[in-house]
Amino acid sequence: MKHINILYFILIVSSLVVLTGCCYEGADNEPPAVPRGLRSITGDTEVMLIWYENTEPDLAGYRIYRSLAPEGYYYEIGETNLDYFLDFGLENGQTYFYAITAFDWDGNESELSYELVYDTPRPEGYNEKLFDCYYYPDYAGWNFSGYSVVAFDHPSCDFYYGYDEVNEASYFFIGRTGGLIQDFGYTESLDEITYAPDGGWSPTGIVEVILGHTYIIWTWDNHFAKIRVIGISPDQAVFDWAYQIDPGNPELVPGQ
Repeated sequence: MKHINILYFILIVSSLVVLTGCCYEGADNEPPAVPRGLRSITGDTEVMLIWYENTEPDLAGYRIYRSLAPEGYYYEIGETNLDYFLDFGLENGQTYFYAITAFDWDGNESELSYELVYDTPRPEGYNEKLFDCYYYPDYAGWNFSGYSVVAFDHPSCDFYYGYDEVNEASYFFIGRTGGLIQDFGYTESLDEITYAPDGGWSPTGIVEVILGHTYIIWTWDNHFAKIRVIGISPDQAVFDWAYQIDPGNPELVPGQ
C-alpha cells in the first residue's frame, strides 16, 4: 500500500512538472510585426484601406483605428482577418486619419502602423450625359457642386460639351472664367488618377474629347474634379465623374 502511494505521488509531481514546463515554454508574449504598406482609396462617403499581409503563423487579424487629426486620439473602428477594410458611412469633405495594428491568438497586439495615412471622401457619379451645346444648349453643361446638368451658358456651369462639324471633333469647354481643364490621357478607370496635378492645364480652356481619356478640372471656386469619357457621339458625351468638395484639396481617389 505504501509503494502504491509513493508511485502515485511521483506520477502527480511528474505530471505537474511536465505541464508547468510545457506552459512556460509555450507562452507567447511577442506581438506580431507592425503592419506595413497601409494606403487608402477614396470613395463616395467611404474609404478603402489596403496593406501588406503579415506572415506570422499565429496571426489572428488586424484592428483598424481612425482619428480626425494626425496627432489626435485614434479609436478602434473595426477588426478583420483580411488585408483590407472598408470604412463606410463617412462625411464627404471631411479628412480622416488611419492606422492599423496586428494581433495574434494569444492577445498580443502590435504598435500602430507607421505610415501617415489620411483620406477625404468625395462624391462621384456614373453614366452622366451632356449634349451638343449647338443643338441642345440647355443640356450641354455640368455643375459639379450641384451634381447636375445645366445650360452651357448658366452661371454655375463648370464645363460643357460641343461638337465641331467643321473639324469633325468633339470638345469640352470650361464654362466659367477662372476654371482650368486638362487631358490627362487614357486610363483604364476613373480611379487611376490619384491627385490633381500642379501643371499641364489647357491655355485655351478647351480640350478634345477622346474615348477612355480622363480629364482633370480645377473649378473657378477652387475645387478639383475629374471626368472619364465612357461614350461619345456628335450628339452627346457620356462620362463618369468625381468631385472633391473640400476646397483646394487635390485628392481625387487614392491617398498615400
